[in-house]
Amino acid sequence: MANGPASFSEIGRRARDLLTKDYNYDQKFSLSIPSSTGMGLTATGIKKDQIFVGDISTQYRSGKATVDVKVDTYSNISTKVTYDVVEQKQQSASMFLITSLARLTNSRGNWTLDCSELHIFLYALYGQEQVKDKNDTAYPSASISLDVHYIHHHAAINSSIGLNPSPLLEVAAAIGSKDVAIGGEIGFDTSSSSFTKCNAGISFNMPDFSAALILADKGQTVKASFAHLVNPLTGTEVAAEMTHRLSGYENSFSIGSIHKVDPLTLVKTRFSDNGKVALLSQRQWRPNSIATFSAEYDTKAVNQAPKFGLSIALKP
Repeated sequence: MANGPASFSEIGRRARDLLTKDYNYDQKFSLSIPSSTGMGLTATGIKKDQIFVGDISTQYRSGKATVDVKVDTYSNISTKVTYDVVEQKQQSASMFLITSLARLTNSRGNWTLDCSELHIFLYALYGQEQVKDKNDTAYPSASISLDVHYIHHHAAINSSIGLNPSPLLEVAAAIGSKDVAIGGEIGFDTSSSSFTKCNAGISFNMPDFSAALILADKGQTVKASFAHLVNPLTGTEVAAEMTHRLSGYENSFSIGSIHKVDPLTLVKTRFSDNGKVALLSQRQWRPNSIATFSAEYDTKAVNQAPKFGLSIALKP
């Protein structure tokens, strides 16, 4: 929501995107074909060395429901069904899905669900890899998970659970406002009765400044990041991220910048403590069609050739 906090995954994202987003050292091509009828089609191909991988995805929208289907070169088929609930009204059929995430109020004898914004996702993945049952009969692997995203004026909660006998449960929550937010996330594997993740973070966001502090890797890593808009007219912005590993007392950092040469062209730079220098140039050569060139050079490996990448995204 505009005045509420973003989800936990958004903590530190402004600096993270400036330092990592759109950097690509392979050859990538994507074509998106929108449709006014609610059906869209996207084809993506990536060439990594001598290997080519790709996928075709389609999206269909109808009212509050959205269906996404993706098929890749490994014959994996994934499906996502999304249903948005944005009205305050009485719910009955889906109450068992959202009772723990929304607030029930009683006004003059009528129970209503105070639900500022609720998204229900159903994921299904059908893979080529096979699994065997107790009779040693092989079947293609498949997995289904249910996600519920709830956004309120002062809270954002995301939860996911696998619909199988030994599901993986993940819950992330953030409270606060659009300026200050604090949150955490946990993951629990019921098959091994162990926690897969346990992270926490806090963020401060302003139009020209953003800072975040994250405790990750089950308390073993501390990440601090900031981003500052230097010149709003040219879009010049700088960002830095520092990582400290408590177990090994290791430190690492990256600094980067972005600058808009003109309304259609931007340039990004990045330098890391491991000696790697990266450069990115992106040009919107027609509406919704972008060409991106990336390069990276390792100053500590003088005998290693620099990496180059080209990405072209077309959207007629």
